[in-house]
Amino acid sequence: MRILVVDDDPEIIGLLRRGLAYEGYEVVTAQSGTEALAKAREREPDLVILDVMMAGTSGLEVARRLRQGGDVPILMLTARGTVPDIVAGLESGADDYLVKPFAFDELLARVKAQLRRRKPREGETLRFGDLSLDTATREVRRGGDTITLTAQEFDLLELFMRNPRQVLKRDRIYERVWGYDFAGESNVIEVYIRYLRTKLEAGDRPRLIWTVRGVGYVLKES
Repeated sequence: MRILVVDDDPEIIGLLRRGLAYEGYEVVTAQSGTEALAKAREREPDLVILDVMMAGTSGLEVARRLRQGGDVPILMLTARGTVPDIVAGLESGADDYLVKPFAFDELLARVKAQLRRRKPREGETLRFGDLSLDTATREVRRGGDTITLTAQEFDLLELFMRNPRQVLKRDRIYERVWGYDFAGESNVIEVYIRYLRTKLEAGDRPRLIWTVRGVGYVLKES
């Protein structure tokens, strides 16, 4: 597995290069957004660890461009840790967000969780109404139209489709989709629910994912 590490801090670059290489990953590094985009085109990484605050092309813009060109998992690693910062990172296309200073063991666990989701699985097609999801090809269709989802959006939708008409509590969603608990009052779930609704409800299609206030969310008919 090849990981692209993007950071303008040589110490962070060195730490991640050594730690990830020790764990058996091939590590490619870049110290600017422009260099990161070029390396991503040349080396096709399996995952990108991306700083936000860099001179020139910011990490947010790098994430947007990477997301436009494919579905490579993006883990943002930055000192900016407010809720608006996290939301901005996720909305730019990141799949995960870790705030500096960080513990390498936690970063490694998140890297493994993201890469685990990219491993091919035995094919299975889940259906709910006019919505279908193929777990092998990761293709989602509604009413005959293909819907393009990020890795995290796909995993969230798959969780709902495996538990139709069941109210899923927030802590269960965190555990099953992200694999760990978010500290504080993170609204990452709300952000991704909004992403899914925007894509699934395009063309005035009926809503499928509903909010159960104070509890969680449920996939059900209108």
